[in-house]
Formats: sequence, C-alpha cells, structure tokens
Amino acid sequence: MRPIASVARLGVAVLALAGCAISTQREIELGTDYSRQVNAQLPMVTDPEAVRYINVLGDSIARIADDRNLDWRFFIVDSPDVNAFAIPGGFVYVNRGLIERTTQMNQLAGVLGHEIGHVVRRHSVKQMQKGQGLTMGVLLGCILTPICTNGGDAAVGIAGNLAMASFSRSDEAESDREGIRYVMRAGIDPRGIPEMFRILIKERNDHPSGGIDSWFRTHPMEEERVRATESTIAQFSKGQLDRLARDTPRYQQFKQRLSKLPAAPTRAR
Repeated sequence: MRPIASVARLGVAVLALAGCAISTQREIELGTDYSRQVNAQLPMVTDPEAVRYINVLGDSIARIADDRNLDWRFFIVDSPDVNAFAIPGGFVYVNRGLIERTTQMNQLAGVLGHEIGHVVRRHSVKQMQKGQGLTMGVLLGCILTPICTNGGDAAVGIAGNLAMASFSRSDEAESDREGIRYVMRAGIDPRGIPEMFRILIKERNDHPSGGIDSWFRTHPMEEERVRATESTIAQFSKGQLDRLARDTPRYQQFKQRLSKLPAAPTRAR
C-alpha cells in the first residue's frame, strides 16, 4: 500500500474515534495497524541477537509496568539519528543512533521505561478519545512519508510541532516519573535517565545541526526537566541506588554487535 494512502486511512480511522471510549482490544488493533505501516516504511535492524536483546531488556521492564498483559514488541530503527517513540498497544521503537550514544545499559533502559510509560498511561489513547487522535495519524504520516523525512526546514518543523502536540509536557513528566519507577522495580539504576538527557543535551549544544535534532523535536527538553528527574531519584538513598544494575557485559556485547553491522542508512537532508 502506498504510504500516503495508508496514512490517510489511518488518519480517518483515528479521527472517527474522537469522543469514543477505546478499549484495550481496540487499542491493540490500532497499534498493530500503525506498527505494520512503520515497519513497512522504516529500515529496521534485523540481526537476531540484537533484536532478541532489546526485547529481553524491554520486556523485563514492561512486564513490571503493565497490568493489561499487552504483547510488547521492541524494535531498533536502523537510523543514525537519535529518536525513540511508542505506539499504542505495546510497540516501542528506538533508533540505532540513540543506542550508539549510550555508554551503559541503564541509559537505554531509561529510554525504554519512558516510552513504556506513554503506553501504560495511555497518553495517545486519551488524546484520541478527546478528539485529538488525528495527530497520531498525521505524525505517523510524517514518520513514514518523504514529506517529513527528506524535506526541508518547513517539513521538519511541521513534524516537530505535531510530535510535541502528541504528548504534552505533563505527559512527558509523567512518563519520566513512571520510567524511574519501572526501571527501579526491574532492578536497574534510574540514574541512567538524567545521564542520557545530559549526553543528548551536550551533543545538541556541541553539534546543533547533527542527527540528534529529531530527538528534541519529539521530546521537549529543558534543564528543568532534567533537574526534575534528578530530584525524583534523589529521594532514594545512594545505598539503595548503588545496589541496582548500571551496566552488564551482555549490554556491551549488544552494542559491539550493532557496531559491526553495516552502517545505518542516512536520510537526505
């Protein structure tokens, strides 16, 4: 199916849901449809060991967070850009470029915990029910079509505005808090979350036109947000935190395996 036609179909579908209660089953159906379109249009890492690892790590967090028994799926987008996003129903995507910028397992775990939080708290679903569901369809259109992936500043700006409209700042803050809670319950040190924020902020400041811009278009980031996560984590003693996992040899093997794959394709700019 052509991307624009399929995205239009998705947009109509979610618009029709405005004002309607969306059951978990319907959420899964919508998410499955969205996910099929994303997977058909974006390059994915298919290396079995890499795919297995991110699903094991993601599932270790999701099964603690989720009380609806969703069939979670985690994907690595084969892109050097930095981004991550979640689709209703339990589909989580992380760009290879983001993983490559991590130094420890708990940093990626924090990203996964945050995205899982969006799904568990049903942020997209709630917006669909409020009549804002078309945003998700159009945003996916920007992910899937050349309008927003190969175009100039105007198209990029549209994509960024839609992405930020998709999740409010309160949604982002809630997912930050939930992500901290989830990774801790999974036995993982949550200090990787603000560490990852600072890694990305530093790169943005050092290389403002680099591949990290997509992250900041979809994840509003201010110093206040970083401090808020640090403040939440500071409620726990250093002894408590030091007992949690920061890194594992298996994670470093995972990163090394990714580094040996063919270079991720770059998009036209």
